[in-house]
Amino acid sequence: MSAATADGLWPRLDEPGDLPALEAVPLAERGLPASTWALLDRAASLWPERTAITVLPSVAAWDEPVKLTFAGLRDRVGRTAAVLHGLEVRRTNAVGVISPNTAGMLCAVLAAQAAGVVSPINPALAEDVIAHLVATTCARVLVVAGPDLDERVWATITRLVPGSAVHTVLVLRPDTAAGPAPRVPGLPGVQVLDLAESTAAEDIAELSDLPEATDAAAYFHTGGTTGAPKIAVHTHGNEVTMAWSMAAVQRATDPDGSVSAIFAALPLFHVNALLVTCLAPLMTGRPVVWGPPGGYREPGLHPTFWRIVERYRIGGMSAVPTVYASLTRVPVDADISSLRMPVVGAAPLPDAVRTAFSAHTGVELVEGYGLTEATCATAMTRRGRARPGSVGQRLPYQQVKAVAVDPVTGEWTDLPPGETGLLVISGPTVFAGYLRDGRPIRDGVVRDGWLDTGDRGSVDADGFLRLAGRTKDLIIRGGHNIDPAVVEEALLRHPGVLAAAAVGRPDRYAGEVPVAYVVCEPQAAVSAEDLREWAAGAVPEPAAAPKEVVLVDALPLTEVGKVFKPALRADAARRLIAAELGRLGGRVMVVPGSGPGSIGVVAPDDQVDRVRDVLGGYALDWHLVENGT
Repeated sequence: MSAATADGLWPRLDEPGDLPALEAVPLAERGLPASTWALLDRAASLWPERTAITVLPSVAAWDEPVKLTFAGLRDRVGRTAAVLHGLEVRRTNAVGVISPNTAGMLCAVLAAQAAGVVSPINPALAEDVIAHLVATTCARVLVVAGPDLDERVWATITRLVPGSAVHTVLVLRPDTAAGPAPRVPGLPGVQVLDLAESTAAEDIAELSDLPEATDAAAYFHTGGTTGAPKIAVHTHGNEVTMAWSMAAVQRATDPDGSVSAIFAALPLFHVNALLVTCLAPLMTGRPVVWGPPGGYREPGLHPTFWRIVERYRIGGMSAVPTVYASLTRVPVDADISSLRMPVVGAAPLPDAVRTAFSAHTGVELVEGYGLTEATCATAMTRRGRARPGSVGQRLPYQQVKAVAVDPVTGEWTDLPPGETGLLVISGPTVFAGYLRDGRPIRDGVVRDGWLDTGDRGSVDADGFLRLAGRTKDLIIRGGHNIDPAVVEEALLRHPGVLAAAAVGRPDRYAGEVPVAYVVCEPQAAVSAEDLREWAAGAVPEPAAAPKEVVLVDALPLTEVGKVFKPALRADAARRLIAAELGRLGGRVMVVPGSGPGSIGVVAPDDQVDRVRDVLGGYALDWHLVENGT
C-alpha cells in the first residue's frame, strides 16, 4: 500500500475514476482536524523540527530568509492568539488585519482564527472602503503595518481609527527589524501596541475556548473596490475541508511522498494565499517559501525567481496568468527541475501564456477554478491528468452541476453531463453566507444547499469542468476583482456624462482590463481621452482606471431597461481584435460571432495561421466564420 493510501485521511486519488470510491466513505470518518488551530497543532506534533515557513524579507535578501519550524510557528501563533484573547477577542469577535505579507502578518491571521474571526483587508483599497469593512465586521482590534513596514497603511490607520469603535491597534514591523520599535504618534482614544513585543511577553500556554468546525473562521471581502463590498463568511469546517482536499490532490501529484516546497506570493487578504499556500501545506507538512512583502508585484522578484526556485527546491506555486506571462520573458538561469505544479487560477488563462510557459520552462501549467463563496477551489487539474478545454476535475466531496434557468420563474432544471448552463456547487466548502447585521445570510446565493456561482459551464460524467463565460459583471484584472460600478460612478461624476457602463476587455497579459462606454450630454465638449484621464483620477485604485473610453450615442438596453453588458463586452473584444488583425494586412474582417460574447473572423486561406496565432493570446470565444478569397 502506498503512502498516499495508508490511512483513512489520505485515500486513493490516482485516476479520475477514483472519486466515487473515495466519497463512499463519509467525510466525517476521515478524521479531519476540527479547526485551523487544530490543523496547525497537528502539524507541530507530527513535524516539530521541520521548517514550516521560509520568509524572504526582501528581493535583495532572498538568500537570507526568516525561518520558523512547525513547532515554532505554532508557538508564535499561540502567543499572538493569547495577546488577542487578553484584548477581549472572543469566538465571535473579528480582528481586522491590514498589512502586506510578512511572517508576523501570517501568524496574526492564524492567531485571529484561533481566538476569534480574522478579517483580512486589502491595504490598497480606498480609505472609506477600509473603514466600511472595519465597521461592518465590528472589529475592535486591528493588526496593521507600522510606518517602517508600509507608510501608506499607517497613514490610513491614523486617519481612520480615531473616533471609530476600534480600541486597540497592534503594529507589525518588518520581519528583520532590529532594536526597539520606533515611536509612533499616539492615536486619540486608542491603545497602540507593538505586536512583536506584546507576543514576546506572553507565556506559552494552551489556548482555551478552542474553535469548533461550525464556528466562523474568516471574513473575506469580495468584489475588490466597491463602496459596499460583500463579506463572505468561512467556517473552520469550510477551510479545513478545503485544505485537506487540495492536499489530497497534491499528494496524488507527488506519489513519491515528496515534500518539496511551495512558493507563496499572493496577498493574504485573498483566499488563495491562505488556503492553497498556508493551510493545505499544513496538512502534509510541506514547507512554504513566502515571497517579499510586495509578493509577485515586488520590483525585482521576477528576474530573481528562477534562482529562488533552485535555492529552495520549489515544487509548487500559485499565481495568476499575468505572473506566468511575465516569467516567460525571464531567462531560465537556474536548475528548476524541482518545479512540478505551477497552479494558475483567478483569471482566464490565455492559450498563448500556457504554451509560452511550457515552451520556456518545460513545465505544464496546472489550471484550477474556484471562488471565495466556495472557500477557494472547486476544480483542479492534476499533473499528467489534464483534459483539453477543462479547468480540472471537481475536488472530493464537492458536487458540481450545470442547470438551465427558467427566464420567467427562475427555477433550475438539471442538465445532463456535457451540456452548458449555470454552474452550481454543493458540499462542505460552500460558505456560511454573506455577513449581514452580524450574521451570515445565504438568501439569494444558496438554494437548497446549492451555490449559484454566476458562471456558465458544463460538467462531464467524471466531474471535469469546462467554463463558458461568466454571467457576473465583475472585471477580473490579473486575478484582482474590479466592480464596474466604481468606474461608472467615477465617470458619472463628470458634468458632461449622461450615462456610462464599464466592462472587461480581453487582455493578453492581465486576462481582462476595464474599458468604459459613455453617452455624453448633447452640448458637452469633451473627448474620450478627457474622460479616460478623469476616470483615472477618480477611481479608488489604479487597477480600476479604464484603459479606454468609447463614446456612443446610446447604451444597449434589455427590455426592462437594464444595460445589456454582453453586447458591450463583445464590442470591446471585436474592436481590440480588429485592431490587432488590422496590423496583419490583407483581407481580414471581424464580424459578430454565434453568441453575445463570440468573435467571428473572415480571413483568406493564407492568413488563417497568423490569425490563430494572434487570437491564441486572448481568453475569448472566437471562430473562423469562413475563408475569404
